[in-house]
Amino acid sequence: MYAIIETSGKQYRVSVGDEIVVDKIDAQVESEITIDKVLMLSNEDKNIFGSPYIPNIMVKAKVLKTYKGDKILVYRPRPKKAIRRLTGHRSHYTKLAITDIIGG
Repeated sequence: MYAIIETSGKQYRVSVGDEIVVDKIDAQVESEITIDKVLMLSNEDKNIFGSPYIPNIMVKAKVLKTYKGDKILVYRPRPKKAIRRLTGHRSHYTKLAITDIIGG
């Protein structure tokens, strides 16, 4: 059994026991969260599709850790001018362990 969930505008295919990395979620480490934005649920014999979400289906996950990703450097030179700009960015991530799919 697997489900396709949506969090932070991105879609992930998850099943029980998977570990996924998503954009930062405001939750304490070692806490349980529920994700109710389930787009699709698949058993061995049938598939359930939502429009856009399936009601009464939730995915439980445990927050393993939150961390910062690698630094990304962006260099923007202007052609034929003496203008250069260097900026950096680090995204925040949360690692989740999927514990249960409720309602399926």
